[in-house]
Amino acid sequence: MHTQTLAVTRHHMEQEIIVGLDIGTTKIACLVGRKNEHGKIEILGMGKTDSLGVSRGVVSNIEKTVSAITEAVRQAEASSGVDIRVVNVGIAGQHIKSLQHRGIHTRDSYEDEITRQDIDALIDDMHKLVMLPGEEIIHVLPQEYTVDNEQGIKDPIGMSGVRLEANFHIITGQIAAAKNIYKCVSKANLEVDQLILEPLASSEAVLSEEEKEAGVVLVDIGGGTTDIAIFQDGIIRHTAVIPFGGNVITEDIKTGCTIMHNQAELLKIKFGSALGGENKENEVVCIPGLRGREPKEISLKNLANIIQARMEEIVEHVYYEIKNSGFEKQMIGGIVVTGGGSQLRHIQQLFEYITGMDCRIGYPNEHLAKAPSEDIISPSYSTGVGLVIKGYESLKSHGTKGNFKDVAQEQTSKGASSFISKIKTWFEEE
Repeated sequence: MHTQTLAVTRHHMEQEIIVGLDIGTTKIACLVGRKNEHGKIEILGMGKTDSLGVSRGVVSNIEKTVSAITEAVRQAEASSGVDIRVVNVGIAGQHIKSLQHRGIHTRDSYEDEITRQDIDALIDDMHKLVMLPGEEIIHVLPQEYTVDNEQGIKDPIGMSGVRLEANFHIITGQIAAAKNIYKCVSKANLEVDQLILEPLASSEAVLSEEEKEAGVVLVDIGGGTTDIAIFQDGIIRHTAVIPFGGNVITEDIKTGCTIMHNQAELLKIKFGSALGGENKENEVVCIPGLRGREPKEISLKNLANIIQARMEEIVEHVYYEIKNSGFEKQMIGGIVVTGGGSQLRHIQQLFEYITGMDCRIGYPNEHLAKAPSEDIISPSYSTGVGLVIKGYESLKSHGTKGNFKDVAQEQTSKGASSFISKIKTWFEEE
């Protein structure tokens, strides 16, 4: 199952602090981070609330989402001592689509070196592509470049050449879904700096550069959606969002065992397993009955069989996307599973059994300094940590300096995509 700098510290020095806001289906998490002198991210504080207004990764109730965001931000402010104003927000949902496109930019002369402006001109051209009605481009991600027919260049800055070409991975989403996210954040008295695709954020938190180089599939199993990002040769190759995750498993348990929703969720977390064969026949758990009714005994083997049936469906969808990307045979790094759903027992074995690929559980500690609490290095917070890291990447790429107010204003004007600018315009017109 979800922007950039946003704060003024109460410490003596004003430092660059980034806030990630993960608006998920089961929870809304707000993480406040700062980079230390070793280049690692320190999480200064966090806030978490139940997410009642989001369904399958998309905002379905503005009022409930606003109050949940407000509470999560309040907790994050209290624990970090930071005044939060600007946030990096994640976006997910079934409406997310990706496509490949090639762009060409002809330069004036051989004499001048290729600069960042030339690459920005190529990216700006991609933003002008005509989408289906109601859709808009969220991300334009350059893959490899070609300079005067010299192919496979990863970074052409500083080279000489007239004809600059690039393959792009373009991610699109529904304007309405993005607009609703923006509306919720605005009503919570915050400003959206970046809208970031959630699997891209999660991949920043849990994958190493070596894995991205070797070829790896990131699978983020959230409550409402399962997000996929495929990397090979250090380049993003494929992204997809599958419209179900852990919540569907809870619904299956609720129906299959005829118990309450909250009991089904607790059963899944405490006793759930993704492989029925790993549980003995005689293992049972007792669930209290409703008022005046007998308690209910539930076989853990039956519970695991219910979970396995749905998990197999999710894994099959993931495997289809891997094959669809055309990079199945080049995934040396195998599969990395993260998100709350990755905490199910035996999920690693199920992925390996169905796909035949190596699998590990991804924890968001790849770029983290020591976390203030053990909770933060749970796979559930991969997206939130990743949003903070993506915020720093944007800060670095735009070379902004100065105190917080300057950074926030400059980043918003300079770093915000044309997509966010349009949404802001529409929102202000209403």
